[in-house]
Amino acid sequence: MAPSNPDAYISTEHLEHDLEGQSVRGGTLTALAQILKSLLEMGSTFLLARLISPEDFGLFGMVIIVTGFLTMFKDLGLAMATIQREEITHAQVSALFWINLLLGALISLVTAGSSWVLAWVFDEPRLVPIALGLAGAFFFGGLTVQHEALLRRQMRFGRLAAVEVTAMAISVGLAVAVALAGGGYWALVVNSVALAVASCLGVWIACGWRPARPARAEGLRSMLAFGADMTGFNFVNYFARNFDDFLIGRFHGAAQLGFYQMAYKILMIPLRQINHPVGQIAIPALSRVVSDPVRYRQMYLRVLEKLLLVTMPLGAILVAGADWIILSVLGDAWAPAIPIFAALGLSIFTQTIGNTTGWLFVSQDRTRELLHWGLLSSGLVAISFALGIYWGALGVAIAYTALGIVLRTPLLLWFVTRRGPIQMGDFYRTAFIPFIAALGGATAMLALRIYLPLNSPVAMFALAVPTCLIGALLTLASLPKGRLAMRDLIALVGYLRAGRDISESTGEPLS
Repeated sequence: MAPSNPDAYISTEHLEHDLEGQSVRGGTLTALAQILKSLLEMGSTFLLARLISPEDFGLFGMVIIVTGFLTMFKDLGLAMATIQREEITHAQVSALFWINLLLGALISLVTAGSSWVLAWVFDEPRLVPIALGLAGAFFFGGLTVQHEALLRRQMRFGRLAAVEVTAMAISVGLAVAVALAGGGYWALVVNSVALAVASCLGVWIACGWRPARPARAEGLRSMLAFGADMTGFNFVNYFARNFDDFLIGRFHGAAQLGFYQMAYKILMIPLRQINHPVGQIAIPALSRVVSDPVRYRQMYLRVLEKLLLVTMPLGAILVAGADWIILSVLGDAWAPAIPIFAALGLSIFTQTIGNTTGWLFVSQDRTRELLHWGLLSSGLVAISFALGIYWGALGVAIAYTALGIVLRTPLLLWFVTRRGPIQMGDFYRTAFIPFIAALGGATAMLALRIYLPLNSPVAMFALAVPTCLIGALLTLASLPKGRLAMRDLIALVGYLRAGRDISESTGEPLS
């Protein structure tokens, strides 16, 4: 039964009087939740890596290749349709709910049915129980989509934060318990299923909306079309992100795939914590000033500059200290992941720029061009993987990073600057000072390695982070534009702490 006033869970009238306050409070809660989830994720990753063999991680990764692909169809972009649509009815949300639930149930059946195919493709019978175990998570995922979307639509970020952190804590606790009991890859299965179930229960408690009975709803076709465009890009992008896993697992086995996936996972943990929350702020802010090219360009380049000032020195730490990081957090058993981690770490220097171009496509209403770029980019990435697979996981990592720096990123920058106020030279001018700062940090770490060689990787890692930061800061302080960037960063933090929109600030980018 639907509640007597279901529109209360859909309406956004309460935001009209305090949108800025809601945004600031929501951003703060989201950041805090992200920190807690990051700590849980890193803690569980490092702990499970010591309790579960690389081969077990590789077996799980083989199944994730398929389940990750099927996950994009659980949503079909309909959550974003609910969030972004200015006006939406209870009947429309109900129709979307039943579509998502039907898709979740269907994907559960497909996952279960594909388990034997997976076992045949990889010649690994242990994949059957893993796939069957993961199948149930999709049903609960389908139940979750629209309730979570309504919470985001109404900016109930406090409730969302509580649900997300609680669900992750429960799933991590159960996974560690299974691993301690010697469950091997079952710990990873339990982690995924428990997260889906706990998230579903959490959003249904946090959001009192209940769907009406299945029925046709007016205006549904345009929402489905919107979702189809989003899904099309995700569909294409998925193959670029997972073709490497397939090739490594197929031709070099579970152990190498485990090393590769763990290196990539650790690399992405800090990047996600930086790029995701900034993107949530930047896209709507840029959309509000898209009609003012000068202000749009200034805002984008300023945010990009600050991101690069963080991520490029971070890349220096990851590359120059790859052995210290892997041995400290994962242990000696994961030593073969060190060169893979270092090779992938170099891609950070282009990944941040590449990620922010998505803001330009979306805020300028160029999503069809984004889809076209996705098709081209996926082909280039697949070629790099095919070229590198002969040399195993390390060859794939090197080929991916090299092609990204030499060809894919320059091509992307040309593609995105064909229209709009951002010019191709803006990217290179904005990235120059952060890149020099990263070189300063890497040089300081090299000096640490030469003049203070300790036998403990934990101690070296603990020293590496402040050493790199000091080297980067001293480099910035020695350059006029570096000092300007530091002052502007301090001013920007002041604006955010005061709860003001970044579009109100007037700082100049380095370019």
